[in-house]
Amino acid sequence: MTTTDKKNNSLSDILNIKYPVIMAPMFLVSNADMLVEAINSGITGCVPALNYRTDDQFREAINSIRERADGAIGVNLIVNKSNIKFKQQLKTCIDLKVDYIITSLGSPEKTIKACKPHGIKVFCDVVDAKYAKKVEELGCDAVIAVNKEAGGHSGPTSASKLIPELVTQCNIPIISAGGVSNGKQMKEMLELGACGISMGSPFIATTEAGVSDAYKQAIVDYGANDIVLSEKLSGSPCTVINTPYVQKVGTKRNFIESFLSKNKKLKKFMKMLTFYKGTKALEKAAFSTTYDTVWCAGPSIEGVKSIRPVKQVVADLIEEFEQ
Repeated sequence: MTTTDKKNNSLSDILNIKYPVIMAPMFLVSNADMLVEAINSGITGCVPALNYRTDDQFREAINSIRERADGAIGVNLIVNKSNIKFKQQLKTCIDLKVDYIITSLGSPEKTIKACKPHGIKVFCDVVDAKYAKKVEELGCDAVIAVNKEAGGHSGPTSASKLIPELVTQCNIPIISAGGVSNGKQMKEMLELGACGISMGSPFIATTEAGVSDAYKQAIVDYGANDIVLSEKLSGSPCTVINTPYVQKVGTKRNFIESFLSKNKKLKKFMKMLTFYKGTKALEKAAFSTTYDTVWCAGPSIEGVKSIRPVKQVVADLIEEFEQ
């Protein structure tokens, strides 16, 4: 296979799916029911391993998806030291033979080495060409190009600049993440050179999502201009909806948090503490109606006009793409 063939290899061919779309892994949001509906609609879904408190729950969820849907299943792993469950989660992914893993927030080297012998593909989140070339050298199968329109941990660069740059400098497929809520936008990403897309935020406002009705309705009611970056959730800037509560508490770390984060000996522990506190805040807001609303989402909520089933989100996306 030539280098050009590798770059243009559609995500549909890589994962043996009908449409080149990943329902992106969303912390606290993604669940087994959503993945089943996504797979049965002709795309693939990826779930964060951290959405499950125990390994038994994680295994049960993957097995449940396998029983109800025939298609590619993905798992998102946080591969830095903040994830104390990483080793067990990786082992479970290999035991259950998931189809692919998306790595985030750390070096994917251990994941790639562990997955290669088992034929499990590894896609790595990247925000620039330097890191993309590094993970390519480590042997990953594709990169997820996280642009500035992505939800969660977004990148600093627009898709129109990032994707062509990665296509030029890398010899592996590029999957675009961020800024897609309709078929026209999907087509634009593929025309830039992406082999497929990863789309998340529009799937929050679905009937299968297990989050609160208030969170789902916020995805409908708010728009791209309401998305801000917060430093308070994971130690890395994360996109959230600018609710009155977020405006009240602010999005910047306080002086003590900033000071500790710069200390070489303490910054690792500070990041772990921030991650723990941030995830608890997100969990509280995601599943209950509360004033303390910290809802994670990306600018692509601009295109969400109603709460729909997952299969309808996919159908609307593909219908517009094909037109």
